[in-house]
Amino acid sequence: MLSSLLRSALVLAAVCFLTSAESVITCENRMQRLSCDHGVVSVLTVAYGRTNRRTCSEGRPPGQLENTECSQTSALEALANRCNGKKVCEVDKAIFSDPCPDTYKYIQTTYTCLPAHHVVACEDSEVELFCDGGQTIALIGAFYGRADRTTCIQGVPDGKFNKIDCFTPTANQVVTERCNGKSRCSVYAVNSVFQDPCYGTTKYMELAYSCEYPL
Repeated sequence: MLSSLLRSALVLAAVCFLTSAESVITCENRMQRLSCDHGVVSVLTVAYGRTNRRTCSEGRPPGQLENTECSQTSALEALANRCNGKKVCEVDKAIFSDPCPDTYKYIQTTYTCLPAHHVVACEDSEVELFCDGGQTIALIGAFYGRADRTTCIQGVPDGKFNKIDCFTPTANQVVTERCNGKSRCSVYAVNSVFQDPCYGTTKYMELAYSCEYPL
């Protein structure tokens, strides 16, 4: 009976989140910004390419708008790896491969903001994830690298935090394998755990997770 009630609650929560989803369209060569005032980003759908002639068409020659069957198949994975679990995430086309070089493209994203435990750890430090009351860790997103010039810069020499398109694509997988399903877990923000995505840049780790009862 209890597990049935929990499943019903989870389904209801999912419906609520979906109905409050944000939709963002960003033209090529511009920065897309996903942000949450409360909670963290959870990407639902992503399209990178072109599926019609109207979107982001202003000032563009017809030849750049003709191909409406242009899309990158791994766009969702690329953006989710970059943004899930962050309170603010800014990306441009650099995280995608180009599915149609002669076509002017756009990023169309829907996302929601999930309630979560959110932690940031500077490079060479450790954080502990934990859940009480019989609940276990469920990772929402993990980031290791650098996406801004303000996080974890105290005492860092100039020039070591200027590269802001640096991240480990497998960070979600690394933390999921270490922590999901456990009630307590330690994660170190070090290159030996995540590999070094940008040598010479001072990095940080950003994690978001929820606590759930095992089904």
